[in-house]
Amino acid sequence: MTNRNLLRGLFLVAIALAFGLGSLKYPTGKFERAGPGLFPLLVSSLLLLLGVVTVVRAFLVERAPLNFNVRNIALILGSLCGFALISEYVNMIAGIVFMVFVATFAGTSYSVVRNIKIALGLIAMSLFFQKVLGVQLPLY
Repeated sequence: MTNRNLLRGLFLVAIALAFGLGSLKYPTGKFERAGPGLFPLLVSSLLLLLGVVTVVRAFLVERAPLNFNVRNIALILGSLCGFALISEYVNMIAGIVFMVFVATFAGTSYSVVRNIKIALGLIAMSLFFQKVLGVQLPLY
């Protein structure tokens, strides 16, 4: 039986190392004058720490089996691809609504009210990023 917790921790470590080592190609600078490599290095360091803790914890708790549900993986990937395509050709708000309503089919229960709340929350965050922070998002 494959240990899901161990694989989760190893995956986090691998992602952290990939981005952390990639960030070393850029100057990090100092905290008072940060370079472009400092933020990704700090985030990947925290992710590496989390991954190591998860790996250690995997040996201390009961093994959890790893099950692949191809239908759920396809639903999540399809919702992300649909989000990207709809955001590109229609607008991002429609893409967010599509992503939420399709991705939640992968869960154990389906609630239209919950999906509307999630979609409205994501749209509100997107509007915040666009209006307050000035991020260029094709919302409408």
